[in-house]
Amino acid sequence: MKKLNLTIAASLFALALSGNLSAQDLATDNHTVTISIPEVALVDIEPAATKNITLGFTAPTEAGNPILPSAANTTLWLNYSSIKSVADPTRNVSVKMNAIIPGVDLRVTAAAPTGGAGTLGASAGLVILTANDQNIVLDIGSAYTGNGANNGHNLTYALAAGSGPGGVAAYADLQATATVAATVTYTISDN
Repeated sequence: MKKLNLTIAASLFALALSGNLSAQDLATDNHTVTISIPEVALVDIEPAATKNITLGFTAPTEAGNPILPSAANTTLWLNYSSIKSVADPTRNVSVKMNAIIPGVDLRVTAAAPTGGAGTLGASAGLVILTANDQNIVLDIGSAYTGNGANNGHNLTYALAAGSGPGGVAAYADLQATATVAATVTYTISDN
């Protein structure tokens, strides 16, 4: 009986040992990491606290001369964040104005970008604002400009009385008015 118990014990020990040997770690192992990257398309004008600007004209002091526009305004910056989609590899920023002022061209230019990282967009050059969307920044990929003034594209706003080179408005359409408020809207969208 002792011999049988010893044989059974030895058999169980060998079975347990072989089970442990097959459960040992291997030379390599792996696991899955799931990563999620959101599509992003955000745009804003900085500095947010002072983004409303005033431009105007000065009356001539000599008969026969035209009204003169105020100096260009360069205080605003266009900031954006973009993570492109697979279907649309680039984005543009467009601009439009809701109120057209008779006889006046409101011009805006986005400078080359500063700050940020990624595939920042390129300026489309001078845009004369109308009620229709027009591209002002082209070919934005996955990028961010940095936030606040001195990041992104510096915007230059300038007025011109109609009939200037490349103008849309006509000087004959000018009308005296104390103030006209126009809303300028920037939109970032897929190409």
